[in-house]
Amino acid sequence: MTDIEQERRDKVKQMIADARICMLTTMTADGKHVSRPMALQDVEFDGDLWFFAYSDSDLVEQIAVHPQVNVSFSDQKQNNWISLAGEAVRTDDPAKAKELWSAPLKAWFPDGLETPNLTLVKVNADTAEYWEAAHSSKVVTLLGYAKAAVTGKTPDAGENETVRL
Repeated sequence: MTDIEQERRDKVKQMIADARICMLTTMTADGKHVSRPMALQDVEFDGDLWFFAYSDSDLVEQIAVHPQVNVSFSDQKQNNWISLAGEAVRTDDPAKAKELWSAPLKAWFPDGLETPNLTLVKVNADTAEYWEAAHSSKVVTLLGYAKAAVTGKTPDAGENETVRL
């Protein structure tokens, strides 16, 4: 792995850590894409993303049929976006669930780790694409888009990088 590749992987890790909430997109049995907001569990990104879910949820049903998913993050504080593609699998692992559990999850799983039908979804990311805003200020960025609408000149939306994970 080159230094540039490692730098890009490190950037992906940092962007994911900063964003925390994502949209997880799956495919229904009839080929329609469905996205839902998910909270990423607080672990260092090593190519896998972990989510809690109900084993009888549409999400779990959909990944059983079509395991290829997309996970997208938007970090509005930094004006960064990241999109990961990979394969999802349901994982019933009580030890891993205990390791990943945090108190805020009780909002969705009121009985904690004893919640009936509690399971984990693991996404093994293959690739990531990310965009970093050209400007750190939302005001400057928004003004740039407004100016572009008036002048017809494309705004500088930052750089796009594709990373193999």
